[in-house]
Amino acid sequence: MRLSTKGRYAVTAMMDLAIHEQDKPVTLAEISLCQGISLSYLEQLFAKLRKCGLVEGVRGPGGGYRLASPSDQITIAQVISAVDEEVDVKRCRGNEDCQHGERCLTHDLWDDLSKQLYEFLDGITLAMFANRPEVREVALRQDQMHRRHQQVLFKRPAA
Repeated sequence: MRLSTKGRYAVTAMMDLAIHEQDKPVTLAEISLCQGISLSYLEQLFAKLRKCGLVEGVRGPGGGYRLASPSDQITIAQVISAVDEEVDVKRCRGNEDCQHGERCLTHDLWDDLSKQLYEFLDGITLAMFANRPEVREVALRQDQMHRRHQQVLFKRPAA
């Protein structure tokens, strides 16, 4: 399987957006701080996510990023594909030249597994994953550790 840090970080960043975008657009600096992903790497990932129509930028004070579609309409497979990752366990990448330029003995097995992995990830939306209690618990711990909610509260205008 060719899922590198690029795909994992993209999914992590999109989960962060899905969990926090109700308050306001989320800055890459916030994601970087809370998720431990470098800001320059996030900028590269978000350029691809924006190009694929999964996120949109909000300019100006209080700006940042938000999901371009509701979180229940964005699948994990879409996020991974947007950053050029493949959910493919075959060595030949579908070229059927796995062994000395020919199809290998186990090609169909790895092809079936790749399809099932993609279908599994395509069946999970950001909302489905973000609403898991264990994910909410981690998000709350991260927010408290980085005082994220307090920062949001200080930036809101007085009523």
